[in-house]
Amino acid sequence: MKLLKLLVASLIAVSVFGGASVYAGEPITQFRNADILTQDTPPRIPKVVNTDERQVRNYPEQPPLIPHKIDGYQIDKRLNKCMTCHGRRAIEQSQAPMISVTHFMNREGQFLASVSPRRFFCTQCHVPQTEAKPLVENTFVDVDDVLKGKTEK
Repeated sequence: MKLLKLLVASLIAVSVFGGASVYAGEPITQFRNADILTQDTPPRIPKVVNTDERQVRNYPEQPPLIPHKIDGYQIDKRLNKCMTCHGRRAIEQSQAPMISVTHFMNREGQFLASVSPRRFFCTQCHVPQTEAKPLVENTFVDVDDVLKGKTEK
């Protein structure tokens, strides 16, 4: 029995690690910038989009992107800088969208008076948009386009 388990584990290891250089018949270099190690200068960090315009979502249930810089924002257990504009009491003056009501729900589905601790750290889900080129092609088609019969991007 131990020999059979060892054999199965070995086969799994070979299939996982032995095929690490090829994915679906394509070399890994197709998915990475393979010549990055031979460059004299590192690639530039993409510029953060700072337009304050809402970005279109790329797939269903995608958390909204942050359309502005957040450099220096303090988000820790004592303070969440995002709430100074996106909190329930701040939106009238800031004109920023209020955080979703789902962020006030606990795990049991009960609404809380303040943001749920599990939703307090915004950058776990929400990220700033950058001017980076897409790493892979996006073939997502919005449901409205599907209903209209448009299935190609």
